[in-house]
Amino acid sequence: MTAVFLTIDTELMWRHHAAGLPTAEIVRRSLEPAGVGVAYQLAMLQRHGLKATFFVDPMPALVYGRDHVARVVDAILVAGQEVQLHLHPNWTGADAADRSAHARFELIEYSATEQRALLEQARDLLVAAGAPVPVAFRAGSYAANDDTLAALTSLGFSYDSSHNGAHHPWPSAIGLPVRQIAPVVRGGLIEVPVTVIEDRAGGLRHFQLCALSVGEMRAALDHAAARDHAAVTIVSHGFELAARAGTHANAVHVRRFDALCALLEARRDVLPTAHFADRPPLRLTAQDVPLGPSAWRTRWRQAEQLWSNLIAERAA
Repeated sequence: MTAVFLTIDTELMWRHHAAGLPTAEIVRRSLEPAGVGVAYQLAMLQRHGLKATFFVDPMPALVYGRDHVARVVDAILVAGQEVQLHLHPNWTGADAADRSAHARFELIEYSATEQRALLEQARDLLVAAGAPVPVAFRAGSYAANDDTLAALTSLGFSYDSSHNGAHHPWPSAIGLPVRQIAPVVRGGLIEVPVTVIEDRAGGLRHFQLCALSVGEMRAALDHAAARDHAAVTIVSHGFELAARAGTHANAVHVRRFDALCALLEARRDVLPTAHFADRPPLRLTAQDVPLGPSAWRTRWRQAEQLWSNLIAERAA
């Protein structure tokens, strides 16, 4: 069987902080926007009997306190899903009174020593908010390199899921091939790359809810099952089903998430969803190859994206 890691990066959105919104509004628009945030996603996962990993960034607690992190961690755990570690280091220099203040945005802009300190701080903040000690990590913006993996290993992590060939070499800078989608041992832990597909000859696009159409997602899942891939790793965000402003749902993205849940439920016998904490058996020498391009699928997605940007994003 092919393990599926359905991952949801969960964080306060920097754009709402930078816009000067009140704290409660930043939290609402980031975690529960327009009724299609984390609670909606948890309900859909439960309805379809799926497992998902919520990579939670605790660093905004340095600016806005720990309560919002503790609440979302509790909701995820009560729903039977897992919490793992996410990190956007720019929050370490943020200030609620000066919304222009920030530290360096990408983790790979920090030295190896600085990265380890940031990861340790983030881990401790997440555990203080009620999460179990994390075993898996994803860098914000996929911004990890081999120094990141070494730091994670030294802190006892077993998995990283930051390698994204569609965003290589910046900011996803781990020294793996861009087409590496199978789990592999690197830097003392297991790297579980984000799945990518080839949307045009030589061009890669990662398996993220806002990046692929339902047709592309279905084709990528069926491709992985037919070729007995070691794993599929899917990305979404807690805020991704809403418009960028966080004030209303994006109907295109909601439809994609609902369809993805149905696709995974229908394929559970060959594509079972998994938690990292379950430590599912993974074939670590697989030579999985991304789904090849289809002009028809790409054109359909481009038309859908146009609708999403022009209509769904602006819907009242």
